Amino acid sequence: MALTAGIIGLPNVGKSTLFNAITKKNILVANYPFATIDPNLGIVAVPDTRLNILNEKYMPEEIIPTTFEFTDIAGLVKGASLGEGLGNKFLSHIREVDAICMVVRCFDDETIIHVENNIDPIRDMEIINFELMISDLEIIESRINKIIKKAVNPNEKDIIKELEVLQKAKANLEKNKPLRVFEYSENEYKLLKTYNLLSLKPLIYIANLEEKEINNKMNKYVKEVEEYANKEKTLVVTICAKVESEISELNDEDKSLYLKELGIDESGLDKLIKATYNLLGLSTFFTAGPKEVRAWTFKKSMNAKECAGIIHSDFEKGFIKVEVISFDDLVKYGDEKQVKENGRLRIEGKKYIMEDGDICYFRFNV
Repeated sequence: MALTAGIIGLPNVGKSTLFNAITKKNILVANYPFATIDPNLGIVAVPDTRLNILNEKYMPEEIIPTTFEFTDIAGLVKGASLGEGLGNKFLSHIREVDAICMVVRCFDDETIIHVENNIDPIRDMEIINFELMISDLEIIESRINKIIKKAVNPNEKDIIKELEVLQKAKANLEKNKPLRVFEYSENEYKLLKTYNLLSLKPLIYIANLEEKEINNKMNKYVKEVEEYANKEKTLVVTICAKVESEISELNDEDKSLYLKELGIDESGLDKLIKATYNLLGLSTFFTAGPKEVRAWTFKKSMNAKECAGIIHSDFEKGFIKVEVISFDDLVKYGDEKQVKENGRLRIEGKKYIMEDGDICYFRFNV
């Protein structure tokens, strides 16, 4: 599944440090705006404890987690929609991603320059949201101007409907709120998605803390971010990019000890990856056997035949059926044999809607 989450934010908020931790890549991290101009793409493994249990059950030669992509996009500045700070180029990079992770600086540090000269996370969030909305408004107004004369003709039913949806979206943007916070019918949403509108994309706010604040639930900046996000019904993930960068260099055992020292059960990165995976509407099915246990990413609501195609196009073309065991049943009964003896192995056809945690054996003939 080639879905991508883009990491955005103002310059010097910790985006590139976070991206380094996510992908363990040594991209340029510099204390000045526009250190990163071209977007950096990285593949990230999705943490999934179920793989550990499947490893115990099947004892495979290899375990392969599922993955998706993160893109590090250079810092936006006020006026980006007008071309400030290479803004048009950066906005076009955001347009190419499926979901947005907005990093917000929630720490004081006089040695790290802030492009707006002081720390104010709400202002920073509003600057970026405003630039996304202005860019969307320009696209919508341009399209309205092209079709408004055609919409006078009652026979142009599709154009009339399109105009209605665009005018609704325009009115929403003029309320100074991103399109994602408003409700649309399924058909309205599908139409708006064709324009690749920035403020319509699903979004997570990432509150970036300094190390000493990592367990401070009363951090004033984080509380401001959470209050702002709650009004939008948007998720906030709290993280210390610097700590995550250090953790990413450790092996599993040392990582576990370090997290204990910090007093946290799970790294912020693992939380972010899981949250973004869910935000993108993704789920996981497994294939399992003595040679390989593998996790596969699929879009929620995909059927068995479509999921077979994720493994190989021949699986989809020659699909016959799929044998399915739920992960929970495997844990409950102990092994595949016991699952079968208890009547919990299912034979499903091509229209079966796959569920998260399904362990599948596809039968096909080409």
